[in-house]
Amino acid sequence: MLATLPRAALRAPPLPCRRCFHLTLSHRLPRPSHSTRRESIPTRRQIPAVATRCLHTSPRSLSAAPKSHDRGPASKEDTQTDFSSMDMLSATPVPTTAIDACMNDGFALNSGLKLTNSGVLLVGGEAFAWSPWTTQHISGTGLVNAKGQLEPSEEAWGVLGLVWPKPDLLVLGTGRGIVPLSVKTRQRIAEMGIRVEVQDTRNAAAQFNLLATERGVQNVAGAMVPVGWGMGK
Repeated sequence: MLATLPRAALRAPPLPCRRCFHLTLSHRLPRPSHSTRRESIPTRRQIPAVATRCLHTSPRSLSAAPKSHDRGPASKEDTQTDFSSMDMLSATPVPTTAIDACMNDGFALNSGLKLTNSGVLLVGGEAFAWSPWTTQHISGTGLVNAKGQLEPSEEAWGVLGLVWPKPDLLVLGTGRGIVPLSVKTRQRIAEMGIRVEVQDTRNAAAQFNLLATERGVQNVAGAMVPVGWGMGK
């Protein structure tokens, strides 16, 4: 009578997984030759049992290098567009009355002139110190009337009344912010045949520089109140 063996002794040794089996064959088997000799292929029972479990992970995928947006070296072709040549005002000299800087109490012009404690009136290529708030005002304080509108006295426009030919446009800068013109002031400027455009001083200075360069200083005039000028001054 056969002795009963323990169940663990009858259990077959663990076999390697299919991937390990193929890897073992690829490393251990010799390369096939054209000889007629038949070589024995090891079976699964002839491969030593692997006691440990095979864990396979997928290879780590590395991110590709970012694509370069560099256009390469500069083109040497004659057909490329030169945007600097499209600037129609590149050869036009800047007027000497162009405003280079707007300060709290004055202005710096392109000619090197600096005006302090006053505004500036630019007419016909000439620069005049302009302080309209020092003239006598009937109502309100400074340049502003009782309705909060900009209303300089008649003496403030004396130069514009004497110059000839008169400019087509007056760019008026009203300080740090935009202050509307009174009806009386608009009528006074319109009687001289001059159109007026009201902006804050910084934007008015930039627009005057552009228009004076494009149209000429004879057609565009500027009247600028300093940026630091405030209500009631």
